[in-house]
Amino acid sequence: MVLADLGSRLRGALSSVESGSDDEINQMIKDICSALLEADVNIKLVVRLRDNIKNKIKSEITAHDNTMNKRKKLQKIIYDELCGLVDSHEEPPKPKKLSAQKKSASTQTVTKTINGKKVKVKQNSGPSNISSYVIMFVGLQGSGKTTSCTKLAVYYKKRGYKVGLVCADTFRAGAFDQLKQNAIKASIPYYGSYLEQDPVKIAHEGVEKFKDEKFDIIIVDTSGRHRQEQQLFDEMVQISEMVTPDQTIMVMDGSIGQAAESQAKAFKDSANFGSIILTKMDGHAKGGGAISAVAATKTPIIFMGTGEHINDFEPFKPSTFISKLLGIGDLQGLIEQVQSLNLQNDENHKKTLENIKEGKFTLRDFQNQLNNFMKMGPLTNIASMIPGMSNIMSQVGEEETSEKIKNMIFIMDSMTTEELESDGRLFVDQPSRIIRVAKGSGCPAVEIEMVLQQHRMMSTMAKSAAAANPDGVPGGAGGNPMARMMQQAQSNPNFMQQAMSMLGGAGGAAGPGGPGGLPNMASLMNNPGMMQQAQQMMRQNPQMMQQAQQMMQNPGMMQKLMSQFGGMGM
Repeated sequence: MVLADLGSRLRGALSSVESGSDDEINQMIKDICSALLEADVNIKLVVRLRDNIKNKIKSEITAHDNTMNKRKKLQKIIYDELCGLVDSHEEPPKPKKLSAQKKSASTQTVTKTINGKKVKVKQNSGPSNISSYVIMFVGLQGSGKTTSCTKLAVYYKKRGYKVGLVCADTFRAGAFDQLKQNAIKASIPYYGSYLEQDPVKIAHEGVEKFKDEKFDIIIVDTSGRHRQEQQLFDEMVQISEMVTPDQTIMVMDGSIGQAAESQAKAFKDSANFGSIILTKMDGHAKGGGAISAVAATKTPIIFMGTGEHINDFEPFKPSTFISKLLGIGDLQGLIEQVQSLNLQNDENHKKTLENIKEGKFTLRDFQNQLNNFMKMGPLTNIASMIPGMSNIMSQVGEEETSEKIKNMIFIMDSMTTEELESDGRLFVDQPSRIIRVAKGSGCPAVEIEMVLQQHRMMSTMAKSAAAANPDGVPGGAGGNPMARMMQQAQSNPNFMQQAMSMLGGAGGAAGPGGPGGLPNMASLMNNPGMMQQAQQMMRQNPQMMQQAQQMMQNPGMMQKLMSQFGGMGM
């Protein structure tokens, strides 16, 4: 992924500054500019960024600053300038639920004159202004509009909105079939027609249908078009006039690079869209050009498509995006990612929490936790939200780690109900069960033993958490089993080594690499290259240790995260 390479180059440039000398700073600026140019960012924007960085360094960094302060100020300057490079400084519109509109409508405050005096009174504004929020998609052919429509619908559905899809694309063969299949897969209502050839009529009928059914958000998919195709542009304008969308979104292929600016301006003149979704940002295309070019049009990017699946879709925030590139992390984004799982409504998750509270942790509980973890999306996205984890993931490897976790789930899928509901002792008493599960899952017997070993470690932590709170009283750290487990993990200096060695399958018959092919913690620590990278990571981000300590010591941050994933306040 090119953006990951860009992030690595930027982090490397920052980490190259050790003493803060003029030569080091000049080399850092040169490396940053080279990285941006290779990512296809417009040369004029790069020159402007370079000049801004130099001017800020002259005004903010003095000879009296020590090395640590210089690195902190340099990081802040680079961070601010990169944010300005991709920030359009425009706030995108946000939809509201019909229920929220009714509530605000019923409590609207107005000023009236009574007996010659002006007083504020509350009155019902009436239902006439309450309507569904209509979003119309426009864009080039093959940019990923239909897929992005479904992704956006799923995104809002997870947040409690009632969403409907309308296919007004009669130009491309199979467009309705594609939207229909995506909508059925995501359990989202849809509207379209195989017989009607007028896209304006289809869009109008679909929007009116969903409005009558009180849908919060209605997403209209239109035909792909190019700026030279005036007929399709005219059709887009007719649809817009008929359905009067509250928001028009342009879907743009991130691989077109700096050409994004001219295309965006052409569409803006015709459709006057208010925001942009960039797609195909997970490939080898130089997406930096598209991001910076779009920002130059003063139109906000609201989402990025990072894969083919409907959940490979993330909000775009300039500060968050740059934080991930620089390895600073995004803890708030991680919390929001966990919140989107809606674990509080998951019966399996509730049962797991009850078991933990009672000091039990069955194999099924372990399976549920792994499934929840995999729902959070690609491991690289999760790692990029944690300060300093981006470089570690690049060393460990996402594919190997994901494959290891999937194998663990496959192994537990091959277990019987009796085995899943047990604490794992059945396999100790009857070793033949291990052979049967190995055959059923297609994994070596040693991997089944590693899964059981990891389960035993988690089970021990659950029992310790329950023992620390025998009354099971909610509230505080004592009332949160997962928080107790986290505290135990923090107090145990060998915990991370045990976890990493188990995940990588260290020791045992599997050898140093283990079944998953991952290095164990001891080999990582003995690796001079890894130690050098860790030191560079600390130099490039002097606040990393402080952030990590605050994250682990701050009850608000840790408890908020664990309450979403582990059941705070039961």
